[in-house]
Amino acid sequence: MSIQYISDMQTTVLSPARSTADAEAGPATAVAAAADTVHLAAAAERGRLAAGQADRMVAALALLNDEQRAAVEHGVGAALADAGPLLVIAGAGSGKTSTLAHRVAWLIARGTDPRRILLLTFSRRAAQQMERRAGQVLARVLGLRATTPPALPWAGTFHGIGARLLREYAAQIGLNENFTIHDRGDAEDLMSIVRNDLGFAGTTRRFPRKGTCLAIYSRSVNTCAPLAEVLGHAFPWCAEWARELKLLFGAYVEAKQQQHVLDYDDLLLYWAAMLAEPALAAHVGARFDHVLVDEYQDTNRLQAAILRALKPDGRGVTAVGDDAQSIYSFRGATVRNILDFPHQFSRAGSAGMIPLVARVVTLERNYRSTQPILDVSNAVIAAAAERHAKQLWTDKPSAGRPQLVLVADEASQACWVADRVLAHREGGLALKQQAVLFRTSAHSAALELELVRRNIPFVKYGGLKFLEAAHVKDLLALLRFVQNPRGRLAGFRVTQLIAGIGPATSTRLLEAMDRAADPAAALREFAAPATAQVEWTRFADAWCALHHGRAGWPAEMELAQAWYLPQLARLHDDDAGLRRGDIEQLARLAAGYASRERFLTELTLDPPEATSDRAGPPLLDEDYLILSTIHSAKGQEWTSVHVLNVVDGCLPADVAQGFSELEEERRLLYVAMTRARDHLHLLVPQRFYLTQQAARGDRHVYAGRTRFITDRDAARFEQVTWPPVPERAPCVPPPAATIDLLERLRAAWR
Repeated sequence: MSIQYISDMQTTVLSPARSTADAEAGPATAVAAAADTVHLAAAAERGRLAAGQADRMVAALALLNDEQRAAVEHGVGAALADAGPLLVIAGAGSGKTSTLAHRVAWLIARGTDPRRILLLTFSRRAAQQMERRAGQVLARVLGLRATTPPALPWAGTFHGIGARLLREYAAQIGLNENFTIHDRGDAEDLMSIVRNDLGFAGTTRRFPRKGTCLAIYSRSVNTCAPLAEVLGHAFPWCAEWARELKLLFGAYVEAKQQQHVLDYDDLLLYWAAMLAEPALAAHVGARFDHVLVDEYQDTNRLQAAILRALKPDGRGVTAVGDDAQSIYSFRGATVRNILDFPHQFSRAGSAGMIPLVARVVTLERNYRSTQPILDVSNAVIAAAAERHAKQLWTDKPSAGRPQLVLVADEASQACWVADRVLAHREGGLALKQQAVLFRTSAHSAALELELVRRNIPFVKYGGLKFLEAAHVKDLLALLRFVQNPRGRLAGFRVTQLIAGIGPATSTRLLEAMDRAADPAAALREFAAPATAQVEWTRFADAWCALHHGRAGWPAEMELAQAWYLPQLARLHDDDAGLRRGDIEQLARLAAGYASRERFLTELTLDPPEATSDRAGPPLLDEDYLILSTIHSAKGQEWTSVHVLNVVDGCLPADVAQGFSELEEERRLLYVAMTRARDHLHLLVPQRFYLTQQAARGDRHVYAGRTRFITDRDAARFEQVTWPPVPERAPCVPPPAATIDLLERLRAAWR
């Protein structure tokens, strides 16, 4: 749905915009927050701390280590607004949030008006957390009320701040100030309308669907890359449509402008374009003495351009991040921003522009993991081709070396992880303090089934549960409809996968089957719409073959796949390859069951309330295990961490072929390893079964340990083989020879 942006209401210069938390807290709390902000503004005007406040500031900074304090006090002894650019390389678990919060508090306590601080984060939650923690430090130092933190009016996400500024400068850039913002669903729908208007939906050859078109447009905008480059690198199957896509995107932009709407990407694109005008850039930049950016390694080129346009000389700029944790290139982020940051700024001099080198402060003390875990993590990232050097260390007591576990295959991997999780639980470690991480969502399929079988509750992040993904539910719906022809939920879902059949036709079919004594006969005799006749015949033939069950199980799964895979390619053309991998994984799992009924019974979950590809609520229990993709685990930590499929082909992924892609895969493994506090287990399955073979086939390939862990690095792990090699049975002496077997065999040919 469209989101109408509502401007913040300000009555006086001393009553800046309230934060979301203040707005929700009520009038009394808001008044208190405003009063504290006025107090801070007055302190800013005085520009100095009282004696008691100075003592309290010293006490607050005493909680930081030397490197954190150096970052917090950057610019001391000079006019703070003239402080040069600062880059804080914050290693995993090094107290980044605390450091940045203390920096904000220190700036305000030293005289910076909080209304002249721009704090950019990547989530509203992060902005609110930073505001709260900085407010807590300020409350202690300045003796303010501790019940409500002082407001930071310009703390928010890049997109949120961009929307506010575009609204304020709408008249100067020719934008209607009452513009609305489209979410992704609205943007896809508008792209679809434009796509249809241009006639691309009726082409005789497959044209990218609306979701794919929007993904291409978004990638091009956020990476500032030409369309041809984006197509060649990320969407090669769409390269033949380059001319048509360019026309489509031009018409899409015109349609948005005619309707006075911006999409999510436009909030950055318009902001950057506005700042490309020197007069506007100078005006906006002059509103802020300090610009602080969190998670700078996750910025894209547009965001870096915005920062440079706001402060081309780097005055008052603080960027915090870790190049070793830059793992979001698929969203348009680039590690080059943080690697190149120290040399991005310059100041005007008598002889022209003078390059400036930013100060770099590195936070290396880790407050999360044990030293053995840090040792193996440091070794992995040390081999990166280019990085800001750091060596994480800690004085935390060790709980033993991390484990490198060699298992036979994915089924053995699932059993080992389940055993270890239960063992940790019996040892007093709650399931919520344990996590299983993986490169892609499909890698956890076998483990999920093992956890269900053992009744171990879990919640999965970073995508739907394997059995709740839309394409997996589609195929299961077909099998359930065959198993129970009167099952309306499964029938309603699967029949609408057929091109030309919608809810009304599906309802007529199901009602006819309900009335019929023989539902199978009713399905065969059903008159489908003319536009769907060919596909309906294919479906009816497949359904009847499965219903009669002559092929037997699990061969029936191959028949089901043969019908569904063309539907998959039609419905999900942008990521059909990835989804097909899930279908093949489901087929491999099916081979482990004796019958279709047993397979469906074992895999049955609570059915969704509607035919939708959204996940239902998480499995709730007194405790539950965490399953997560590595991308979704960034910023999190657990006492025990298992990482699945640490083999070439999975980590790094087999699709990562270029230099930059492989470097990001290395960083991905580093992020996974540094999530662990006390226990780290890397799983290395030896054998992976091929998908293109008979259901019970034994053709397989062997996988090698990931290239990111060398033999020298492997020696830092406790290496475990599971199941262990069985001991040899005790030797039983054979009886004395009683026959001459060799002579008998020779005699047989005489």
